[in-house]
Amino acid sequence: MLTKFETKSNRVKGLSFHPKRPWILASLHSGVIQLWDYRMGTLIDRFDEHDGPVRGVHFHSSQPLFVSGGDDYKIKVWNYKLHRCLFTLLGHLDYIRTVQFHHEYPWIVSASDDQTIRIWNWQSRTCISVLTGHNHYVMCALFHPKEDLVVSASLDQTVRVWDIGALRKKTVAPADDIMRLSQMNADFFGGVDAVVKYVLEGHDRGVNWASFHPTLPLIVSGADDRQLKLWRMNDTKAWEVDTLRGHMNNVSCVLFHSRQDIIVSNSEDRSIRVWDATKRTGLQTFRREHDRFWILSAHPEMNLLAAGHDSGMIVFKLERERPAFSVSGDSMYYVKDRFLRFYEFSTQRDSQVIPIRRPGSSNLNQGAKTLSYSPTENAVLIGSDTEGGSYELYIIPKDSFGRGDTVQEAKRGIGGPAVFVARNRFAVLEKSTNQVIVKNLKNEIVKKSALPIVADAIFYAGTGNLLCRAEDRVIIFDLQQRIIVGELQTPFVRYIVWSNDMESIALLSKHSIVIANKKLVHQCTLHETIRVKSGAWDDNGVFIYTTLNHIKYCLPNGDSGIIRTLDIPVYITKVYGNTIHCLDRDGKNRAIVVDATEYVFKLSLLKKRYDQVMSMIRSSELCGQAMIAYLQQKGFPEVALHFVKDERTRFNLALGSGNIQIAVASAKEIDEKDHWYRLGVEALRQGNAGIVEYAYQRTKNFERLSFLYLVTGNLDKLFKMLKIAEVKNDVMGQFHNALYLGDIRERVKILENAGHLPLAYSTAVIHGLHDIAEHLAAELGDNVPVLPKGKSPSLLIPPTPIICGGDWPLLRVMRGIFEGGLDNVGKNVEEEYEEATDADWGEDLDIVDVDKIPNGDISAVLDDEEAHEENEEEGWDLEDLELPPEIDTPKTASNARSSVFVAPTPGMPVSQIWSQKSSLAAEHAAAGNFDIAMRLLSRQLGIKNFDPLRQLFLDLHMGSHTYLRAFSTAPVLTVAIERGWSESATPNVRGPPALVFKFSELEEKLKVGYKATTQGKFADALRLFLGILHTIPLIVVDSRREVDEVKELIIIVKEYVLGLKMEIKRKELKGDPVRQQELAAYFTHCNLQIPHLRLALLNAMSVCYKAGNLNTAANFARRLLETNPSVENHAKTARQILQAAEKNMTDATQLNYDFRNPFVVCGGTYVPIYRGQKDVSCPYCSSRFVPDHEGKICTVCDLAVVGSDASGLLCSPTQIR
Repeated sequence: MLTKFETKSNRVKGLSFHPKRPWILASLHSGVIQLWDYRMGTLIDRFDEHDGPVRGVHFHSSQPLFVSGGDDYKIKVWNYKLHRCLFTLLGHLDYIRTVQFHHEYPWIVSASDDQTIRIWNWQSRTCISVLTGHNHYVMCALFHPKEDLVVSASLDQTVRVWDIGALRKKTVAPADDIMRLSQMNADFFGGVDAVVKYVLEGHDRGVNWASFHPTLPLIVSGADDRQLKLWRMNDTKAWEVDTLRGHMNNVSCVLFHSRQDIIVSNSEDRSIRVWDATKRTGLQTFRREHDRFWILSAHPEMNLLAAGHDSGMIVFKLERERPAFSVSGDSMYYVKDRFLRFYEFSTQRDSQVIPIRRPGSSNLNQGAKTLSYSPTENAVLIGSDTEGGSYELYIIPKDSFGRGDTVQEAKRGIGGPAVFVARNRFAVLEKSTNQVIVKNLKNEIVKKSALPIVADAIFYAGTGNLLCRAEDRVIIFDLQQRIIVGELQTPFVRYIVWSNDMESIALLSKHSIVIANKKLVHQCTLHETIRVKSGAWDDNGVFIYTTLNHIKYCLPNGDSGIIRTLDIPVYITKVYGNTIHCLDRDGKNRAIVVDATEYVFKLSLLKKRYDQVMSMIRSSELCGQAMIAYLQQKGFPEVALHFVKDERTRFNLALGSGNIQIAVASAKEIDEKDHWYRLGVEALRQGNAGIVEYAYQRTKNFERLSFLYLVTGNLDKLFKMLKIAEVKNDVMGQFHNALYLGDIRERVKILENAGHLPLAYSTAVIHGLHDIAEHLAAELGDNVPVLPKGKSPSLLIPPTPIICGGDWPLLRVMRGIFEGGLDNVGKNVEEEYEEATDADWGEDLDIVDVDKIPNGDISAVLDDEEAHEENEEEGWDLEDLELPPEIDTPKTASNARSSVFVAPTPGMPVSQIWSQKSSLAAEHAAAGNFDIAMRLLSRQLGIKNFDPLRQLFLDLHMGSHTYLRAFSTAPVLTVAIERGWSESATPNVRGPPALVFKFSELEEKLKVGYKATTQGKFADALRLFLGILHTIPLIVVDSRREVDEVKELIIIVKEYVLGLKMEIKRKELKGDPVRQQELAAYFTHCNLQIPHLRLALLNAMSVCYKAGNLNTAANFARRLLETNPSVENHAKTARQILQAAEKNMTDATQLNYDFRNPFVVCGGTYVPIYRGQKDVSCPYCSSRFVPDHEGKICTVCDLAVVGSDASGLLCSPTQIR
């Protein structure tokens, strides 16, 4: 049983398939009728007018109608297109069990618990016959599919067959008067329309269902005695043929299968049973856990069944209908009707090859499922589901083609599927042990291989390779090396299709297709809402596939589309150009010719075969919204432009591709404000000031026009805009224009006229227009505003334009691939536009003569404006403009028929060249690649704290560039500055960036630091030394000698930073004399210049002497005298301390200081680390720390992480070479 669709709902009592569409009606015990699309799995509609359960429902065979009957005694006829009930037929006095349309006449038959069967004419909406005779509920009544018969089943334990021939004769108009007369007599004397032909008795309980065989004179019935009975009838009598036993409870429904010789029944015992109608034996049973079955329905044309149960319904098939086939080159082998057949695609020759055994099993679904062919050995493997999976191997004799009568004994085996993996070897999957058995053509085992995953199917994947399928993945397994060649996670794969060159594979699942290469590297996935049935590759590498109702394509990038719709499902076998060869479900070969233009066009775009694209555009009828949307989405709006006639779409595409000329032409045709505005925005983006001006003029957008004239520096037209605003009495516009022009007198005048006298007075006073200010003060009297004292006013005037911006200059470039030859823009549009480009727009507007109009006569101008509104031939329209010839713009632009140019490829930015050439952090920072510079410093010097370097990075970047102003409307240009540039340098060879930090400057800074230290300005000195330490990572020098000097400078500065930090710390400690002495002592062990060492020793000597530590003070005095102090006073003091200490060589307090034992000072804790003790160091400044400081930021340089690995300072190109 192959379940195709399942619903969950209330109990289903009635079912009906639509004869053509993939729809099914389900009437529920709740009173609702549902309309489902079983192919898509969606609920289309629900009809809810019955009161109580609806037990019967049926589609009309040709009209958009269905009928339903329910427990409310009503029969309703519905129109599903109108989504409503058309009318109700009343007459039954109890529940209605079944309803059915006649296949030919406008009749409905209904069966009811009122013990009658009624036949209705749904066109006249009347009951035309009542069939009485049953003496209990009538459970079902059905028309015969061809003859004038009705069969009914009742709880009175009988099945009745009724003859309604008289009713038909009465309905069809009689041919002559004699016939008409006899009919009238029959009516008058109570003639009977329907008579009981047979009463079939044999069931021991009430009969629930009876139905006719579609072609044979057979009836099958099911009853509460749990039995099915088969009856045969002839013209005179009917008799029981056989009884089918097996159900464990009441049989609800039973029917003959329309296409196979079987009977299907269901029952309240929760099972569906399939019986062989000829042998009258049970074939198969399908059970549900908890749901009793109530109704069965068969599709009138397709191999589909539906069953309704307590919690919904299922639509199912009893057998697979997909023919087994295998394509090899120009031919195909396939299985049909117990024969192996051969088909040649080129000649369309179809022949029978050999008969194959249909297994004599009593089960369904035992036909050929898979077929594998070995062309060299002419051998065929046919796999089926018999005995849980088996195969048969046939060697095809050479002379058997066309005869197909040679009965051959096949070599059989259990397991499967079986596929050829080499010329004379095939592999069989043994599921129980999860291994593949390789056999030869004698069916002997050659070897066994255990599979690395639990596989339930195997497919061919090239010689010696297998594609193994698991639930959620597929792998390619090499049988020789026993290794996995490729692996891919996929939904459950049903079929696979290799491309002709075995380079690509399509993995077909129920609702998706995965395309991968031969190593199972994923390329794209496609999802479908309805089931995918088959597929094949065409010669271009496009995958053509079918769903239940479409032939579709999939491009290598995952784009897909529909080629055509299908009436019935087909299975693609081969694609040759425009012809798709396929097999239908009856095993017939079909060749479908399709239009491949769409996918070939998309493929050509994808593969950039533009010559092919152009020829297709010229010759083909490709068009439609979908194609335009596709071209826009893929970034080819200029191509889409050639398909489109609709002006609005053309306008949008022209803007998308930057084609201003076509956009102007379309905007003129449309002539809507929004389109002119969008045209203006695009023209402004392209720097086409003329078109911007024209677009703003067409929409009378004075504010934007004024601003455009301001930014392009067109002061003449700005002055005219002022006059226009004056004529239109637009005070705000006047004021803005006066502001843009910097015309202060005009501004004062406008404010005065508008009645803002205080503002006018203030403006006049501030700008020094004292004569006007006095006149205004006189008018204001006592209300003269007081201006704030001590404020310096700033002048508010836009800067004078240096260059008046016209259109941006255009580059001479190659025309795009789609230009010129393809242009379908009419020349007249182009010429009309070119006329416009020959003049300076806006010069000859009607409002030029504004000056000559006296102020009192403004109404005349306004009238004129209104007239202009009505008559487009004046004023802002294009035709009135007289433009001077263009000077700057190269003629290429105006001559090009379609001016969508492919801009020249931009060169590589200098900063990028610097980055590619250099491994020096400073040069990356100058190029603006801060992240790379930081990574380099981190790798070379272990630097992790970049806060101190932030400003240095910015200085380097800014210092290596300069900025030039080009046009008032154009952005600022950035120019890179190179180190060591000269006029003789080759323009194409780029030097390294100029750097703002130089080594010589650091040496100067060091001297200043020394001086500050001597003067005792320790904070200033520390800031200078730290500055040097922070700048060194961003220094670049030219020679190896200088590199050594830089490294030496790091050591010198580090010693000073450490010493000064300890000294500053000592001065902060007021109440801890011991720690003060220790820090003073450690300071003397920093590697300082001799003058600074003397000062440190003098300082430490004094501190220790004052604290009573005479022995330690004497040590400092001795060291001081060894330096030969140049200041006599210092030497004298040292000698005095030595004399005092010799009398009493003791220390008052114990210090953490042993001058005899060599040590270095920890840069974090300021304690001695004696020789032999463990320590860690900073990778940049090499300061030493106690082990606890590992992983922390160095407190001396404040940059690097203590103890981290680093490759060392890189500050010269010579280190790299």
